[in-house]
Amino acid sequence: MGALRRQGGWLAAVLLMVLAPSMAHGAIRYDSRTRIFRLDSRDTSYAFRIGADGKLRPLYWGARRDDAMSFPAAAADPPPGDVASSQAAQEYAGQGGGLDREPGLKLAFANGNRDLVLRYVSHEIAENGLTVRLADINEAVAVELHYAIDEATGILARSATVINRTGAPVRIDQMMAASYTLPKADGYRMRYLTGRWTGEFSVRSRTVDGAATVLESRNGNTGHQSNPWLALTSDAAADEEHGAVWFAALGWSGSWRIVTEQDDNGLVRVTGGFNPYDFAYSLRPGEQLSSPIFYGGFAPAGFGDASRRMHRFQRAQILPRRGGKLPLRKVLYNSWEATLFDVNEAGQIALADKAAALGVERFVIDDGWFGNRKDDRSGLGDWTVNAGKFPNGLGKVIAHVHRLGMEFGLWVEPEMVNPDSDLYRAHPDWVVHFPDRPRSQTRNQLVLNLARPDVRDHVLAVMDRLLRDNRIDFIKWDHNRNLSEPGWPGLAAADQQRLYVDYVRNLYWIFAELRRRHPNVEFESCASGGGRVDLGIMALTDQMWVSDNTDPFDRLAIQDGFTQGYSPAAMMAWVTGSPSWTSSRATSLRYRFLSAMQGGLGIGDRVDRWTAAETALAQQMIADYKMIRATVQQGDLYRLISPSRGAGRSVTLSVSADRQQAVLFSFSHQTKVDAPIMLRGLDPAKIYRARMIGGDPLPDGVRAEASGAMWMTQGAKIPMSGDYQAAALVLEAVS
Repeated sequence: MGALRRQGGWLAAVLLMVLAPSMAHGAIRYDSRTRIFRLDSRDTSYAFRIGADGKLRPLYWGARRDDAMSFPAAAADPPPGDVASSQAAQEYAGQGGGLDREPGLKLAFANGNRDLVLRYVSHEIAENGLTVRLADINEAVAVELHYAIDEATGILARSATVINRTGAPVRIDQMMAASYTLPKADGYRMRYLTGRWTGEFSVRSRTVDGAATVLESRNGNTGHQSNPWLALTSDAAADEEHGAVWFAALGWSGSWRIVTEQDDNGLVRVTGGFNPYDFAYSLRPGEQLSSPIFYGGFAPAGFGDASRRMHRFQRAQILPRRGGKLPLRKVLYNSWEATLFDVNEAGQIALADKAAALGVERFVIDDGWFGNRKDDRSGLGDWTVNAGKFPNGLGKVIAHVHRLGMEFGLWVEPEMVNPDSDLYRAHPDWVVHFPDRPRSQTRNQLVLNLARPDVRDHVLAVMDRLLRDNRIDFIKWDHNRNLSEPGWPGLAAADQQRLYVDYVRNLYWIFAELRRRHPNVEFESCASGGGRVDLGIMALTDQMWVSDNTDPFDRLAIQDGFTQGYSPAAMMAWVTGSPSWTSSRATSLRYRFLSAMQGGLGIGDRVDRWTAAETALAQQMIADYKMIRATVQQGDLYRLISPSRGAGRSVTLSVSADRQQAVLFSFSHQTKVDAPIMLRGLDPAKIYRARMIGGDPLPDGVRAEASGAMWMTQGAKIPMSGDYQAAALVLEAVS
């Protein structure tokens, strides 16, 4: 990772968190005779070479190749000046020399020249990281390409840095992190995630053909409508456990773009990075700009294999660790649905008593505790405790929560402001806006221009003071609206579109600095649900709020989509009221718990209204969850039956890394199901003892003890009858 560390500044700090020093690096080699670079993990290889024309040409990406085996001769170099030279795949292409495909870098020089042809200059392999240096054929613009590969999963990390060494400003009009070229094959199809607010992470599939497919967000954050993850296969029979799959994910929490295109020769390329929509970044002489990281991987055994590799990589290298270990997500209670904005000291203390009695480990006060916050029209931006609601500050509630043996958490939304707030009245110029133009509001709020150093410093100071003055263990950091009117008054016109990049880099810097100053505080990323889920923000926060939709049936599909690219170790899910506020659907408390227990478990219901029977069931479910959460959050996930393709069923299986425990969640949404479910991932030689979550007896079709081989070949039959039924089976290896 040494090459990646040398990028300097804010990005280097984030990269160090994303690609941890403890990472087991794969091997990186260069053959000066063939001019081939190769990056090898335990079971994958990636190779490219320096062409005769000095351009970097992709060679191979797939299952590991022996040293003794030559890589496919991809490439006879096209004749100089031939049209084919502009179409032949490149590792990172400048927009020039006749290129008519998606470029990695497009820029304009001060003299009006927009032709950029990048050729190899040098390279360096250090600390198992590779930097390849390119330069334009005439102008003093340099590009550094950064590569790293994870030994355990084969996942590549690629990014680019452009450096202006000319004597005049250079305008960047498009900058991507990397292009991945897939092996030549017919019939690629692409799986990707799309959706909307309360309907995030819907799994979609389409054929890759001559028409480019663009996944993107233009609104300044990761977005609900698309997510920067995709997977591709050319195997028509590929499924969860079969077929070669290539996958990629972009680590960026602002406007992004991923383009998948097939050229005239049938090669498929995937290019990802900053979204060029409304984008321009002026580099002064001596300045540089670094791209996000575009991760890519190869899985020989289906979409499930691809997901499990991403999950393992995220747990080991992306998600923040403490003392060298990835913490388990605490069982939390959030007071939002119980109180909305009507929070006060006495009410929160009473709810904390109820939560503690259930076995909850973290109590979180949501919106309404600060400023003149009566509803969503006022107070946002004034992060001082409302003395009318909390006459003793937060101290009395926090002390009470800690005495109950729970951690204390708080909801904040520091990037936003209400026009009806002391902050806005003092600094109306601090919001993103154009002079003399309307300032569009969503949820009655505006976006603070975090790209401004003074705004960045204010947000850091406010949050630092809040954490310093109160014994807060957890922050739920929300972000409830997109950018609009993306102006930055006071900055030169040529620099105003830096907003899209500088906003996100300052956000990352704030998180990194807060984590440095308050290393024991955990953070949750929330953006009206799943509007900011990506590998960039994941490196700086401990968990993700996946959707504002907490309907347990809808959540099965949302969670199925989320886990395509992201680990259950970061996925929060709540038990909330019935009927659901989003769907008016009524479900049992048992069903709601089992749906939410497939990730980090939270409770947001009116626990003060639960009956004695409901309270007892909740206590049992929470106690059972604590016995299985390490497996659920940090084990290998098998999506046995997808809710979107399961004919009325949804079944997942989590298996611990040591294969000592497995947890099967089964849901039925039709009249009757009794077909056996074939398990996967167990140790065939181990004997496993079965029990049900929630104190239920074992169904007649489930043996009390059996070998892993039996569970995987004969299965477990868990009969269910009626809509919205659920059961969970735990298997423990017998020593």
